[in-house]
Amino acid sequence: MRAQASPAEADRARALALLRRHGWNATSFQILEPGFSYWFEGDDACVAYLDTGGAWVAAGAPIAEPEHAPAAALAFVAAAAARGRRASFFGTEDRFAAAVPLAAMRIGEQPVWDPAAWDEALRRARSLREQIRRARAKGVAVRPFDPHLLAQPDGGPRVAVERLVARWEAARPMPPMGFLVQMHLHTELEERRFFTAAQGDELVGFVSMVPVFARRGWFIEDLVRLPEAPNGTAELLVDAAMRAAAAEGSRYLTLGLAPLAGAVGPWLRIARRTGGPLYDFRGVQAFKAKLRPETWTPIFISYPRAQLGVAVVYDALAAFARG
Repeated sequence: MRAQASPAEADRARALALLRRHGWNATSFQILEPGFSYWFEGDDACVAYLDTGGAWVAAGAPIAEPEHAPAAALAFVAAAAARGRRASFFGTEDRFAAAVPLAAMRIGEQPVWDPAAWDEALRRARSLREQIRRARAKGVAVRPFDPHLLAQPDGGPRVAVERLVARWEAARPMPPMGFLVQMHLHTELEERRFFTAAQGDELVGFVSMVPVFARRGWFIEDLVRLPEAPNGTAELLVDAAMRAAAAEGSRYLTLGLAPLAGAVGPWLRIARRTGGPLYDFRGVQAFKAKLRPETWTPIFISYPRAQLGVAVVYDALAAFARG
């Protein structure tokens, strides 16, 4: 007899069904990662959120038809208030921010490409072409990788990837965070695209792409390279991702949020200047910019106007810091 799905598994399956129909936010696929709770409004809308104890912090906008998302958001806010919680939506985009009667605090920008125009972007960017050439000249080769190999805990490919991730994390000044930046490579493997970069027999980098269903596009969720990997390894991985997306007919790809980039508010600009020892805000933005995106789109935290902005930022940090 087949085991009955647990309530958590059933909620996740419901969320995935809505995601396949309405997942428009760049980071919408990430609601399937472990740690989220799901709030549903009937069969029409879902919000994935983390309960910090003081607030329900949602991962992006509600997963719903565009015309239904504002009402779903307000219902979620009301449900949170009934439980004595503040509410906010982290990582929303213009479409939602303009449609819902909530405040919107700009927290950064994300770069966007049309993969079909990638060759033209390379033609106009000599320095980018040179970085890719350098990696190839150093013997770096990028190949597709079957994500299903990651389902084998003791298999050589998964062990090699996890060893690479451990070395990458050890070189970073901040400890691993939660919420929308945790690395989970083992969910919905059939939906992912994965490429590895190797120099000889050594794995030196990888890129993982997840779908943005309603845009028929892709989000580069993880781009990892060893600190000692040859120059151009990351660019070579992005090149492979762009070409794979273009081959599938996609016209949308993003590398996700560059935190605190662009026209953020005054005290977030202060955070950008003073937070450098913990997180390289300018370096992240500069790397994404040198890949020649077609445009940059603003990213927001959306929240009820009665809430204080400082409390909203505190709630988001509590979510990322996992308490």
